Amino acid sequence: MRVRAIVAYEGTDYHGFQRQAIEPTVQGVLESALAQVTRQQPPVLAAGRTDAGVHAEGQVIAFDVEWRHSLEALQRALNAVLPRDVAVWKTEQAAATFNPRFDAHSRCYRYTIYNAPVRSPLARRTSLHVPRPLDRQAMQEASRCLVGRQDFAAFGRPPQGENSLRRVLRAEWSGELPWLYFDIEADAFLYRMVRSLVGTLLQVGWGKITVEDLARILASRDRECAGPTAPPRGLCLVRVNYKAGNCS
Repeated sequence: MRVRAIVAYEGTDYHGFQRQAIEPTVQGVLESALAQVTRQQPPVLAAGRTDAGVHAEGQVIAFDVEWRHSLEALQRALNAVLPRDVAVWKTEQAAATFNPRFDAHSRCYRYTIYNAPVRSPLARRTSLHVPRPLDRQAMQEASRCLVGRQDFAAFGRPPQGENSLRRVLRAEWSGELPWLYFDIEADAFLYRMVRSLVGTLLQVGWGKITVEDLARILASRDRECAGPTAPPRGLCLVRVNYKAGNCS
């Protein structure tokens, strides 16, 4: 039986999602939990291989397992043995051919900024502290340049191959001070693309570059022209959408 699950995790103490030989990863703890609960060792497929320190509340995974009890019982058993910074929020049976990565229609990420003169110790692991004021209107206008099918080579590199074309469906800022949120939805993302975009949009917010400058950076396809990459702690995979209309 192929099981589809929605997983949330606080990624600070993990070296990304993908399994590594030595360093702790989210995939590693999920597969260890499955082995402990089911006495089987199914590999876990995921919708996105989040980087070290990146979080998720809507990661979609799939695995094949022989299980004679209910999927709710499987969920409870997994959560009983998983570390406290990883949780399975939902389980359901999926088609045998379901692949959370290749069947995904779009992915939604959110970057969280704590914009206040003094840092918040309670927000330090899941947001970026920005003490200086930001021109949110300028950042919102600059974000509109990102929507559509474009070459985002200036903001990242492809995980595989050389195709850096991506279709951004939505890119916008929201929130009320001190909290600011950058939400972006695309069919796929380049490596570190969202964090690079956020780092460049912050340059717009500080008045270091203009909206027109950001458009020129995008057109340049030159990574050296973009702003610094924002740290991973503010980034979260919020949702994965599928063509059948099923969302995480």
